[in-house]
Amino acid sequence: MSRIAATLAALKAQGRTALIPYVTAGDPYADATPEIMQALADGGADIIELGVPFSDPMADGPVIQKASERALARGIGLPQVLAMVRDFRRGNAGTPVVLMGYANPIERYDQREGEGAFISHARDAGVDGVLVVDYPPEECEAFAARLKAAGLDLIFLLAPTSTEQRMQEVGRVATGYVYYVSLKGVTGAGHLDTAAVAAMVPRIRAHVQVPVGVGFGIRDAATARAVAQVADAVVIGSRLIQILETEKRDNAAAAARGFMAEIRAALDA
Repeated sequence: MSRIAATLAALKAQGRTALIPYVTAGDPYADATPEIMQALADGGADIIELGVPFSDPMADGPVIQKASERALARGIGLPQVLAMVRDFRRGNAGTPVVLMGYANPIERYDQREGEGAFISHARDAGVDGVLVVDYPPEECEAFAARLKAAGLDLIFLLAPTSTEQRMQEVGRVATGYVYYVSLKGVTGAGHLDTAAVAAMVPRIRAHVQVPVGVGFGIRDAATARAVAQVADAVVIGSRLIQILETEKRDNAAAAARGFMAEIRAALDA
C-alpha cells in the first residue's frame, strides 16, 4: 500500500476528511518551500500537492499562473522541485507529497536525464504520487504502470463535464485518489456550488475505487467543511497562494500553518 493510500485509509477509519493543500514550488520565496511544506503538515495537512512551475499552465487561473511565473523567474524547474522534496523529507518521513504539473517538464527531464529518470528520481526524492494535468488515461497506461512499479500513485482529474466513459477510463488507471475539479474553468475561478458537488461525487464513486478529493473554488473554512460532508478529501490551493504572496519571508511558514489549522479545525468540527 502506498503512503497516500495508507494515509487516506487511516483517515477514513477515523471518520475524518483529508486536507490537501497545493503550493507552487519556489513561490513566494525560492528557499522557503520545504519550510512551508512542513508548516502545512504541522497545521494539519494530510497530503501536500507541490506544483511544478510551467510556462503554460492551461488548467490554472491567474493566481497560480503568476506563482509559476515568479518561480520560473527564480530558476525553479523540475530538478529544483525534486531537491525541495528531498529537503522536506529530511525532517518529515510521513506526509505524502504529490507533484502536480504538466507533461512537458516531465518529458523534458527524461530527455536530459535518460528515459525513466523522472520516475526513479522522484521516488528516490520521496515523492509519493504524480498528477499530470495533460496526460489523459488512455494515453499514459505505460507511464502509469512504471509509476506503480516504483510505488508511486498516478492521480487524475475529473470535471463536471466528465462523461461516464471518462470516469470508467480514469477508474481503470487511477491510484491514490482522484481529484474532482468542482468548477467549469480554471483554478480559483467562480463560486463553488456545493449541491452540485454532492450530486457528482456519488456518480464518480460508482466508477472509481479510490478516494475522491474535491478542489477548485474552495477558499475558506465554511466551504471546506461543506465539501467535506461528501468528499474524502478537500484540496485548497489558490487561496493559500494568495495568502503566501503577501507575506514576508520570515512569516510565510507561520501564515501557511495558521491557514491550515483554521481549515483543519473546520473539517474536524
